[in-house]
Amino acid sequence: MINHVTRQLFTRLGLYPGKPVQPERLRSLVDAMCVTPTGQDLIRIGPEGDGGYLLPDDLDGIGTCFSPGVADCSDFELELANRGMRVYLADRSVDGPAVADDRFSFVKKFLASTTDEDAGLVTLDDWCRDALGDAYGDTTEMLLQMDIEGAEYEVLHNIPDALLLRFRIVVIELHRLHQLVDRFAFRFMEAALRKLLRTHAVVHLHPNNHRHALRYAGLEIPSHMEVTLLRRDRLTPGSADRVFPHPLDRECNPRKPALVLPACWYRESRAHQ
Repeated sequence: MINHVTRQLFTRLGLYPGKPVQPERLRSLVDAMCVTPTGQDLIRIGPEGDGGYLLPDDLDGIGTCFSPGVADCSDFELELANRGMRVYLADRSVDGPAVADDRFSFVKKFLASTTDEDAGLVTLDDWCRDALGDAYGDTTEMLLQMDIEGAEYEVLHNIPDALLLRFRIVVIELHRLHQLVDRFAFRFMEAALRKLLRTHAVVHLHPNNHRHALRYAGLEIPSHMEVTLLRRDRLTPGSADRVFPHPLDRECNPRKPALVLPACWYRESRAHQ
């Protein structure tokens, strides 16, 4: 971490590095995010590379998917549509999904913690209300897949608990996890993640190999991770002996070295079951 001399140098340059988080707080969060064993098998939805995710084989009865963050690939959403889901997509950076499909509904907006039509921003709750209309109050058992380049934390802070509970499965690409070592960033990010973990359990983790993992306090923190969560009432008894990487996992960037999930994200969870 930054020592006193380095901190003084940064300050003279007009940079103000933050204080490190207490190691025990970071360890507690990592332990809470460790993979929870469940009886459902995992299946891969989407392409073989970036944009494909592992989900628990518990899709029966899910009729709606909300998928903010479109970019240039809609294979994940197309496969869910082929399984009978109505798919809603949002992304202000593109003009539409990568593939045209009548089962897709797209809005050119970014998800955020506030709705601002002029700025092209919308909260998840407002988006769901607009998309579902009169069916908003009756639509349950949904799936949320979110890859929104770091805005996921403010979006999680803003989601009403009642709406969060309607999503049986949540898949999120968590960005900038290395910033958890900063005390100020940790408070903001931890609160969002703890909120999610109250209702959902992590059933799979896959580190993005875009960057190396950061080592701190005996932990290894990947910068980005694909996180699959299942609502806790859907968990079934299962073996804790998961294999990492999972046979269906694929590197996000095939041109870079593989990044295996560090053991602290699954071994410690077994001691706390």
